[in-house]
Amino acid sequence: MTGMATERTAILLMHCADQQGLVAAISEFIARNEGNIVYLDQHVDERRGIFFMRVEWELARFRVAVEAIDKAFDEAIGQRFGMHWTLSFSDEVPRIAIMVSRLPHCLYDLLSRWQSGEWRVEIPVLISNHEDLGDVAEQFGLPYHVLPVTPENKAHQEQRLLELLRAQRVDLIVLARYMQILGPQLIANYPNRIINIHHSFLPAFPGARPYHNAHARGVKIIGATSHYATAELDAGPIIAQDVVHITHRDPVEELIRKGRDLEKLVLARAVWAHIQRKVLCYENRTVIFD
Repeated sequence: MTGMATERTAILLMHCADQQGLVAAISEFIARNEGNIVYLDQHVDERRGIFFMRVEWELARFRVAVEAIDKAFDEAIGQRFGMHWTLSFSDEVPRIAIMVSRLPHCLYDLLSRWQSGEWRVEIPVLISNHEDLGDVAEQFGLPYHVLPVTPENKAHQEQRLLELLRAQRVDLIVLARYMQILGPQLIANYPNRIINIHHSFLPAFPGARPYHNAHARGVKIIGATSHYATAELDAGPIIAQDVVHITHRDPVEELIRKGRDLEKLVLARAVWAHIQRKVLCYENRTVIFD
């Protein structure tokens, strides 16, 4: 069941053990309080026996005050079914910090989507470990913080980074080809709120020149993967992936061009799904609602 919300809505993402009466109970809770459902999507992982749902409803006539919905839902539904959930509202504007190194293609794409109004987000800060992309930040009128990272200063710089993110009240961090491994403290402070992008050659073609190595092997597809960052490198829950076909006629420069185009698209898809509150993580996997 889908629809277009034209006013403030509440959004619930939830999961629990699959059991009889879940959809009826949730729908009845909303209807009983005069809420109008505008979106409902569900999935059951039959192997694990887990129920997943995203439901969104209008708040114009809802009889439970916004600040009391979480408690009311817990008492009526959550405790009864042993449910885990998150509650958000459609008028909450996500604040995104973008982190970059030297490659600008993903950064330009994200900033263009923000500047054009395609995405309803705020971008209070750009952060880099290099000076190179400061002119891009200037073009878009955004502050650009440079935190160079070395083995000797990594812990100190990460603490500075955490302080900056907290000061800017950042909800989501997007790694737009940020070429530094994040420390466990940062990842622990933003669980499932750091989105990364990389080519999909891992682990077959790791290292600094994956396209050159793939070209040498004569691969027929190249790809990109966007996922949440976890303590285990490049092993977090996958949000979006895609591939593009290539042939023996494509030089390595064409692989790089096609690969970067794909990285932009896949990263944008992942960020869009997150800011639309359509991603639910469970056991290092994601359920992406339509």
